[in-house]
Amino acid sequence: MWMDTKTEAEEARRKHASLCQRVLNSLLSCTGDMVHLDKYMDDKWFVLQLAVWGLRGVARVILANNPLCGALILAALYWASPWQGLLGTLGVLTSTLTAVIMGQDSAEVSAGLHGFNGMLVSLLMGVFSSTGDWYWWLLLPVCLGSATCVFLFSGLAPVLDRWDLPVAVFPFNIIIVLYLLCTGHDNPYFPHHPAIPPGALEPNGTELIAVEVLRGIPLGVGQIFACGALGPSLLILGAVVLYSPLLAVHAVLGSAVGTLAAFLSAYSDIALRNLLGTVGLPACSWAATLTATLMLLLNGSLAAYRIPIGQVRAPEYNLRSSSQWEAGNTADRESTDV
Repeated sequence: MWMDTKTEAEEARRKHASLCQRVLNSLLSCTGDMVHLDKYMDDKWFVLQLAVWGLRGVARVILANNPLCGALILAALYWASPWQGLLGTLGVLTSTLTAVIMGQDSAEVSAGLHGFNGMLVSLLMGVFSSTGDWYWWLLLPVCLGSATCVFLFSGLAPVLDRWDLPVAVFPFNIIIVLYLLCTGHDNPYFPHHPAIPPGALEPNGTELIAVEVLRGIPLGVGQIFACGALGPSLLILGAVVLYSPLLAVHAVLGSAVGTLAAFLSAYSDIALRNLLGTVGLPACSWAATLTATLMLLLNGSLAAYRIPIGQVRAPEYNLRSSSQWEAGNTADRESTDV
């Protein structure tokens, strides 16, 4: 009798452990790049595939490649502003469909690489528009600008590939500046707010309030999507955590550094805002894009840790792969020593 009870208890523990392991595996399958989802979507309807590609494009704005992260970010945008959420959705779908029609590389399309620039362009058009929300004529430049991003992406890619550099958000920065230059703040159909250089603002004191500084850290992450609300910004940060906790730590640190101290990228951003603000143009993300590109061009010991663009995945995966690669190289060197 005692043996039967013991056996039943062990069986119950094994079932409980098996259930916990299955739940954990299910949760882990939703993190990282979700490569298994691509195989599952191979034979599905094009509309479903397009939705996944678009959500990956949304997440690509924060350097993630996870459709669930993209869904959380899109939900955050609709939470902050349904109009901005609609513009972002239209932008990412337009640029992705344009890439499909143009016959761009299928791996790049399915990874969302042709969607994020179009999304950023559409969001910034909505932010700078002085016509207010639900101005339906704005959908015309949103679609045209998002589609043009694909042409710029395909044109810049062969040039930057020579140095193994990503196209990043160069198309977005170019298109949004050209759009604002062409329309102007007094355009009868597409007017926009002129950007104000930081030096033109009246000083409001230098006293730092701890609560406001802490609040500014998640808002700094949300500002990547032109989102200035705290709740949606926290949801966007949660999407980064879902993809990669390590990437989320870097995002928080980067936002905190920019809020408190300002290093190279923040100094460059201030300089560009002062320069472009004189003609009513925003600095967009030129500072971050140029700084990251220059960092990738560095030589010396730092270059040894750089991962080729085509092999970049979630940071945790990159760390494991790097450790395996270094271990393999060490073994090879030891085996060839005489």
